[in-house]
Amino acid sequence: MEHRLISAIETALGWNGAEGLGKDFVRGSMDDPELVSRIMTPNRLLDIAMRRSLNRPQFRCFQKGEEVHPAIYYTDSVSPRGQSIPMVNMRSLGRLLGEGATVIMDQANVFDPTMEVACRALQWWSHERVQVNAYLTTNDAAGFPLHWDDHDVVIVQLAGEKEWEVRSTSRAVPMYRDADPNTTPSDQIIWSGVMRTGDVMHIPRGHWHQATRTGRGSGKSLHVTFGITKRTGASYLAWLADWCREQEIFRHDLDRWSGTGGEALTAAAAELVSQRSPADYLAAYEQETTLPRQVPFLDIFGPLEAMVCTTRFRPRIEENGETVEVTASGKKLTLAAKALPALRLLLSGRPIQLQQAAAVVGAEVTEVAEILVEEELCAVMTPELSSGYTGLVTNAVS
Repeated sequence: MEHRLISAIETALGWNGAEGLGKDFVRGSMDDPELVSRIMTPNRLLDIAMRRSLNRPQFRCFQKGEEVHPAIYYTDSVSPRGQSIPMVNMRSLGRLLGEGATVIMDQANVFDPTMEVACRALQWWSHERVQVNAYLTTNDAAGFPLHWDDHDVVIVQLAGEKEWEVRSTSRAVPMYRDADPNTTPSDQIIWSGVMRTGDVMHIPRGHWHQATRTGRGSGKSLHVTFGITKRTGASYLAWLADWCREQEIFRHDLDRWSGTGGEALTAAAAELVSQRSPADYLAAYEQETTLPRQVPFLDIFGPLEAMVCTTRFRPRIEENGETVEVTASGKKLTLAAKALPALRLLLSGRPIQLQQAAAVVGAEVTEVAEILVEEELCAVMTPELSSGYTGLVTNAVS
């Protein structure tokens, strides 16, 4: 899947692929104002909040360095039948933003098609899970105090400006679940300055950082943070622990009294490691992830006319003589070899108009598409989902 945002990030950071993730702090700028506003705007973020029932921590507000109590900017919307649904009180939120505040929308990719598609493209690109949080700050409001994240982040400044400070790590590659709380910030400042519209920054896991508009007066800042959680050696060992249950020796109780059996257990563990490598784990991780949420296809609503592959990671397609196998999201499908051209097109991650696709790979593309949609590897292209691709990902047969 070729996404304009990924190309722009690579160019801004001087990358060619995702190999730079998690290595060094780097920043740059995207010279594409239209792309920046296409990703998200302050008004679109507020429109998302207005139209959905969001609760903390999905949507939070901070003022003067403290979290604002939800009761101040939430109101229960009561239906004529007395049903109560918590909704953001936009008038109250507007007052807070006018005074100077920061609002945060966690996992904006769940609520906005453009963010959803951007995260999916970044997942296919990085081979890791990605989520995006959006941060809107007004006037001279402060941001979060100095902190570190347990994942790598790519930050894109979409509107206005914000002052940042980035420091080195005080513990190498710290983790969320770790042997050390890692609460003492580093004194080494790597970079401090202002992020302006179109700027991009990569902060590796564990680097201390903070951002603020304090002292900058009237104005705004909107940035999105793509959180990219990479696999670790600890992840690999946890995966091996699940595999060990297949062998009887690992299912036996540990004998604390006689002390026997330790050598056999150690040897079995070493054999398990030799049988399943870290590369095996990484490949399995991509193909065993769960299916994403999507609108189901029901033929009572009309025929399937357009669709797109929505798996969290790129499906694996393997030729096997007279058949071809597709592995993705914990599923393995076996189709006739003649379906290969259709599969390559339909699983490209790019939007597909089936009538156009039939002219390229043959009429059987519709039948293959129906199978992929039924198995939920692909989704029907609704107007809302289509909006997440428009102008960002090219149609597969355009």
